[in-house]
Amino acid sequence: MKESSIAHRMQHNHMRLLKTAKLNLVSLMDIFTILVFFLLVNSGDSELLKVSKQLRLPDSVAEMRPESTVTVTVTESDIIVDGRPVATMDDVLSSNGMIPGLAKELDYLASKHAELNEEEKANGMALTIMGDHTIPYEILKRVMVTCAKSNYRNLSMAVSRIENAGT
Repeated sequence: MKESSIAHRMQHNHMRLLKTAKLNLVSLMDIFTILVFFLLVNSGDSELLKVSKQLRLPDSVAEMRPESTVTVTVTESDIIVDGRPVATMDDVLSSNGMIPGLAKELDYLASKHAELNEEEKANGMALTIMGDHTIPYEILKRVMVTCAKSNYRNLSMAVSRIENAGT
């Protein structure tokens, strides 16, 4: 006896539904590959210096982008080198020019630094000072003197970039 077309179609669909489904991961892997490359390319535009919420940097129309260097953060109560507190304001005010905790940390970082290239021999190692706009100049001067005596003479000051109002 010949099977009707409806019965044949029902049997065919029934057999098709009994098979286990196969998952094709090629498309999913393609999407994730593209996503990884996109994130890698666009991650370089992030801010280099992480500014604490308690700091308000001075405003500037500087055009140069900051380089990744050792960062000395000067707050109202502490001096922090790359996230590690090294001195308090009481230490700074009681010192006679040099800040011992800061000098010790900078000397330690300099000892871990590879051999100096010609530019670093001539200008000293690079360092960025990040301080609140209300920090007195006398304290910043003591920080700069300590940095210079520890062979960090290529100093940069971190600022908040504003658009040039004159152009």
